Amino acid sequence: MTNQYRSSEIEIFLEMLIAERGLSTNTIQAYKHDLEEFTAFCDRKGTDSIRASSEILRMYLTKLNAEDLSASSQARRLSAIKQYFKFLHAESFRKDDPSTTIQTPKMGRRLPKILSEKQVSLLLQTAAADKSNRGLRITALLEMLYATGLRASELISLPLTAIREDREVIIVQGKGNKERMVPIGRPAKRAVEAYRNVRSTFLKNLMKSPWLFPSNSKTGHLTRQRLGQQLKILANKAGFEPAKVSPHILRHAFASHLLANGADLRAVQQMLGHADLTTTQIYTHILDERLRKVLDNFHPLAN
Repeated sequence: MTNQYRSSEIEIFLEMLIAERGLSTNTIQAYKHDLEEFTAFCDRKGTDSIRASSEILRMYLTKLNAEDLSASSQARRLSAIKQYFKFLHAESFRKDDPSTTIQTPKMGRRLPKILSEKQVSLLLQTAAADKSNRGLRITALLEMLYATGLRASELISLPLTAIREDREVIIVQGKGNKERMVPIGRPAKRAVEAYRNVRSTFLKNLMKSPWLFPSNSKTGHLTRQRLGQQLKILANKAGFEPAKVSPHILRHAFASHLLANGADLRAVQQMLGHADLTTTQIYTHILDERLRKVLDNFHPLAN
């Protein structure tokens, strides 16, 4: 078959995707690119992509793997090819589907991005150096994120009564309106107290606000977007790439640093508000590293 004929089959397949699934232009272009790359590979192997065998498909996946493509990229390309051959079989362009015996590469869960303890310390020092009202607020927000591991939405919606001098924990309303208790350290409480002294400068009608971090937004409290922006500004001041600092990354740092210093996985699960322990187990690589250090340091035959 000619390249032109093969291209026409790909075009028919893409037209089907648009008509029956309503896929976006970007998705269609990605499918087209992936299928054209596969067709070019088949050409180099002296075969036609429409008549490609399972063996050719395996050879193509081996090539992708050798190029160090991520599992997600390989899975995306294989998905396009599988759907293409399913279409060819269904429309009687070929009698079989060679992709049915090909397994999708295992995706492997991504490890969370975190900051080191030194990096968090530098962020805290940078924030504390700013004695302005906004500096006091970002210091309180940063201390709270790192001390409690709260989600951004949980932090910005804390009521004014959430932190009390006579309590070592705060009550947090998390996902599904489930409440949990989270310990809070003295540095975070001191930072919040210093911020409270200037809290009135952030809202004109302060008496009407029940929020710890009030603002003139529709919700009446600081927004997630504004919190994110303030952290990016702070990151820039500290000499970090802004993309490396966010509420979620600080939440990961909270959990990772606790586990690295001996905390129990289930205790961290409770503080993070994870309903299932398997969610918290993305941090087990830290536990593995800690156990390895224990073995190296204390087992008589380790060295």
